[in-house]
Amino acid sequence: MGMRAHDGLVSQHRRRVAGGLVCAAVLVTAAALFTPVGGGDGAGPGGTAREAAPAAGPGPEGGPPGSAPPGGAPAPAAAETAVGAYLDYGEKGVRRIAEFSRWLGGAEIRVGHTYLPGDRWENIEGGHGFLDSWAKWRRAENDRMLVVNVPMMERNEERLGDGEVRTLLRRGASGAYDQHFYRLAQRLVALKVPDTVLVPGWEMNGTTYSHRCGPDPAAWKAYWTRIVRVMRMVPGQQLRFDFTATRGRDAIPWTECYPGDKVVDIIGLDAYDQPEGLSFEDQIKEPYGLRDHAAFAAAHRKPISFPEWGLFRGGDNSAYMRGMLDWMSDHKPLYQTITDYCPHGVWQCGQNPRAAALYRSVVSGGTAPEEPGEPQEPEWPEIPDPPEAEVPDPPEDDGSCESRLPGWLRDWFGDEDC
Repeated sequence: MGMRAHDGLVSQHRRRVAGGLVCAAVLVTAAALFTPVGGGDGAGPGGTAREAAPAAGPGPEGGPPGSAPPGGAPAPAAAETAVGAYLDYGEKGVRRIAEFSRWLGGAEIRVGHTYLPGDRWENIEGGHGFLDSWAKWRRAENDRMLVVNVPMMERNEERLGDGEVRTLLRRGASGAYDQHFYRLAQRLVALKVPDTVLVPGWEMNGTTYSHRCGPDPAAWKAYWTRIVRVMRMVPGQQLRFDFTATRGRDAIPWTECYPGDKVVDIIGLDAYDQPEGLSFEDQIKEPYGLRDHAAFAAAHRKPISFPEWGLFRGGDNSAYMRGMLDWMSDHKPLYQTITDYCPHGVWQCGQNPRAAALYRSVVSGGTAPEEPGEPQEPEWPEIPDPPEAEVPDPPEDDGSCESRLPGWLRDWFGDEDC
């Protein structure tokens, strides 16, 4: 799943970023920066990928992957989940936040969620003013949160083969792409949004994107680690990094891609209503599903998130909607952003009226006004039949003139004619 970030983008400038424009700070401190650390955190001296610590596998007796031992510390829970929606990647998405809030009866939308295009490096760096309007929205209120999905390589949606992906991952782990992520962090600091939540390499356990983990998990983890360390070098940054897989096993168990606690701040999950026929209860219990996600985060003492979720194969499935909303109410993710376009959405997608009504009622706290329904035929009141007029009986004919002629004829002809 996931948003196709480059669809509909305005035409891009055709300049290429010179590979030699690497920040001096990166070059000077690279050797110190990439010293080995424990816990499977990535690259060794000089940026050479080393073998990571084994990823958490399924627990004993079929328990959740990475589950904490009895008495283990729970994951930190958010006091209140920040709510948002993916409404569009550009300025249109920023404008729609206020409209979405009005649809929810004025409910506060605290999360703005967008994606950097994965077509070329200059866009992954946040070039062409792409992030400016989002940064302005974020700065308007202190408690707002900006979430940005970041491709880990260009040509991210070109369905590259496993061999080419493996080569690119290893190049990234060796430091070939450091400058692009350093520039992105610099841009976020310059825009005065240094606390942005970044979601690099989302849905890495699937097959959709070039930044997938499956072709070389060790290189993927080393590359993620390098990205985080490079971006944390930028003065003034307060970035948080969200490791977000897609729910379920997919092409590879997502636990095998986890790069380590030192370079992950949040553990997210993209959780759509799929495959067809899978009940919400099964979505909780399946291997690497919702329950395993919560247990894994608890074992690593990280907050959880749901950067992408929504309807899909099950259509207008109010049971899924109720299940997800209840699950998030119980587990209190740091933030959640529903994907609001068809077939996943609620506000901008008219094909899901039942699930949309449920979402609207719950998220608004019952304050959203009722939507006008289809016009109905008026019920006309019953009109009783008028009572029948009483017709007097004709006078009896007694043979007299008065009984045979009406009075006006008698007046006309005179009595003698009678």
